[in-house]
Amino acid sequence: MKIRENTRIVTLEGRELLLRIRWNARARRMILRVDTNEGGALVTLPSRVGEREGLLLVEEKADWIFRKLDSLPPKILFKNGTQIPYLGRRYIICHDPDQKKIAIKTENEIRMGGRPEHLSRRLGDWLRREAKTVIQPKAINMAAKLDKTIGCVSIRDTKSRWGSCAPNGNLSFCWRLIMSPEWVINYVVAHEVAHLSHMNHGKEFWQTVSSLNVSVVSARTWLKQNAEQLHRYG
Repeated sequence: MKIRENTRIVTLEGRELLLRIRWNARARRMILRVDTNEGGALVTLPSRVGEREGLLLVEEKADWIFRKLDSLPPKILFKNGTQIPYLGRRYIICHDPDQKKIAIKTENEIRMGGRPEHLSRRLGDWLRREAKTVIQPKAINMAAKLDKTIGCVSIRDTKSRWGSCAPNGNLSFCWRLIMSPEWVINYVVAHEVAHLSHMNHGKEFWQTVSSLNVSVVSARTWLKQNAEQLHRYG
């Protein structure tokens, strides 16, 4: 699938807006959405549609874009004293420059060592490692129940999906899942593992997901209600 992209700053109604214009060969119409992670907007265009048409759509919908952006929860920075969720529980980030280990999780705190200017990056890296530590064995075990074998498991910061399954069996997950309750993670892992048997979302696919004993409806609802908030961290 051929995709090309152009990023630029545009001024609308006296305000600057980070705009990404993406051409997708599979797109059949123009699609505009607010980019909650970057605090801008994304326009997806069919390959033959010009950039000017995309800009006209953005200008026409400027009021809607800024209303959506202004209604977003504030960014939550990784710094000393911030509260973050980990497997659905809230922990306070505590910086201890004398601590030798990168991170120590106690009952109510995640204690971070090192220099203060590196705290945000180090915490982000630690959360990504934790996500893989939690997710990978779940994926292996669920795949075994289906008599399947997974490829590699990668952890990324994806904006539009919580996980994906490649035809070669490689699985990818968003690191922000580590902030959600474990039963939500179980659903996302089951969803991607089920694609090892069915690369679609048909009836048999959903039957396979349900056979892995996960809370499909509740987890999908939780993710829909909390997605924007999870993407405000870090």
